[in-house]
Amino acid sequence: MLRELRIRNLAIIDTVHLTFDAGFNVLTGETGAGKSILLDAVALLLGSRADATLVRRGAKKAQIEGRFELSESEAARLHPLLVEEGLEGDDPATLWLGREVRAEGRSIARVNGTLVSLTTLRRITAGLVEIHGQSEHLALLRLPRHLRLLDRFGGLEESREALGEVVRRLQAVRRELRDLRLGEQERMQRIDMLRFQVQEITAARPQPGEMARLEAEARRLANAEHLATAAAAFLRLMEEGDENGEAVLDLIGQAQREMAALLRMDDTLAEEAARLDESFYRLEDITAAVRRYAEAIEFNPEKLAQIEERLALLRRLQRKYGGDLAEVIAYARRAEAELARLEGSDERIAALEAGEQALLHEAAALAEELSAARVEAARRLAAGVEAELAALRMEEARFAVRFRRRTAPNGLPAITLPAEETVTSTGRTLIEGRPVGPLAFDATGIDEVAFLIAPNRGEGFGPLQRIASGGETARLMLALKTVLARADETPTLIFDEIDQGIGGRIGAIVGEKLWRLTQEGHQVLCVTHLPQLAAFGDRHFRVGKRTEGGRTVTLVECLERPARAEELAQMLGTGEGTSRGGAEALLAQADKLKAERSRRR
Repeated sequence: MLRELRIRNLAIIDTVHLTFDAGFNVLTGETGAGKSILLDAVALLLGSRADATLVRRGAKKAQIEGRFELSESEAARLHPLLVEEGLEGDDPATLWLGREVRAEGRSIARVNGTLVSLTTLRRITAGLVEIHGQSEHLALLRLPRHLRLLDRFGGLEESREALGEVVRRLQAVRRELRDLRLGEQERMQRIDMLRFQVQEITAARPQPGEMARLEAEARRLANAEHLATAAAAFLRLMEEGDENGEAVLDLIGQAQREMAALLRMDDTLAEEAARLDESFYRLEDITAAVRRYAEAIEFNPEKLAQIEERLALLRRLQRKYGGDLAEVIAYARRAEAELARLEGSDERIAALEAGEQALLHEAAALAEELSAARVEAARRLAAGVEAELAALRMEEARFAVRFRRRTAPNGLPAITLPAEETVTSTGRTLIEGRPVGPLAFDATGIDEVAFLIAPNRGEGFGPLQRIASGGETARLMLALKTVLARADETPTLIFDEIDQGIGGRIGAIVGEKLWRLTQEGHQVLCVTHLPQLAAFGDRHFRVGKRTEGGRTVTLVECLERPARAEELAQMLGTGEGTSRGGAEALLAQADKLKAERSRRR
């Protein structure tokens, strides 16, 4: 939920710092004071499009920062995404969002202090806040969400997941079948190519590390004469000496004798004498090793040609199948496995086809059962929403859920459900009969669901998006939110001008309903002009404006009890004494109702 909001240089706001309650927060104030600008700031934090005209005149940029307090489930949901983007904060239960709008039109976004793209910001903030108002971010108008909300309302998540698991298995079987069902000519061509490749690699019998060993041996054979000459020269120096002097070993032997003479008179150099002896023995070993090496040098042009031919073969295999011989060998194993699969594909195809049919019928049975449960949940949802709408002075409004099921090749076997029907609080209306042919499906089932509304008696049902009245839209959102409170995990709900077109008596009902949403685990922020609604707030902010230095400045004040009564009295707008008494009565009535509701929980 949103706990802090800091704003600088946004429209007529100079500097504002708000701390919100976890429950019901109300914002009141005169028209044009800047209440909607506060909601614009929240929308910017959620990733809405920025407009340079929002920057306060004379400022270089507008800045908005928000601190969100995350529940355990919210933190667990966001953690993988934050880790993926490298955006983890110091406290996993806290999320900081920031947005800057520059006067020249550019905007930047931050998550936990790190710059992010707007796409990333929207991914992270999805599901944190919903803004309901005249033309705001109405998440409940998104059709894909209706099905999920209906399933959660009906407690159908387990049934949906069971169906999804069967569908995923079916899709895996179909992917393998698609791979196996290559055209016969293409399959045989692939088999021939794989056989050739496997035979070519197998016949060569490449070994890991073979290239390095053969290349070293080829260098020795190619340079045999030079190697023999160098080895002979070394042996002459060590054992025979050249024409100008004695052999190295003889000279070192002479040095040993002189050192022995020194030791007989003074053993100070005993350690050095031992090292000299060790050096002599090591040189003897080296000389013996070079002699053996010289004797093993091979002058064999035929063998060199064979090695070079082998190297050429291995290099050709590397170019065709991999960067080194290990890759060539790995390719051969993969080719052998694919060859075995293709050569045995007829049997595998038959087995997969049988499995596909079994999964299709299993999925069809689960989908039909899930659809029937959804229809019953839709009836209960419609009844609940209509009851809430009646309390909100929309007694004539009717709510319905439309189900559509389409046909598609390779779909589920036909199920005894209509192609299209509308479910109301009183029953089901068949729009189109049973579909012909297999039914389109995915992991959610066969149903396309849409919430419908008929605001007035005699009107037909239509999609929520086509409701003309903003007040009806806001009240419908409230009715839906009230009924779906336990099925919707969005932590923060914001209602802007939800009281449009309703009076004081209904305002108290709306206020109580908004407060009751907080008892279902939601945080609620509401901009209102009705004192009856505002009286239910757990925290009350008054938004005002004044002129400083010839410019309008927005001020936001968190009101305590005496100041709240004064603000409500101003909103009532009757005589001063009467207004103050009425305001106190509203607060007392709201406190009483809230206390009674809290005791019942």
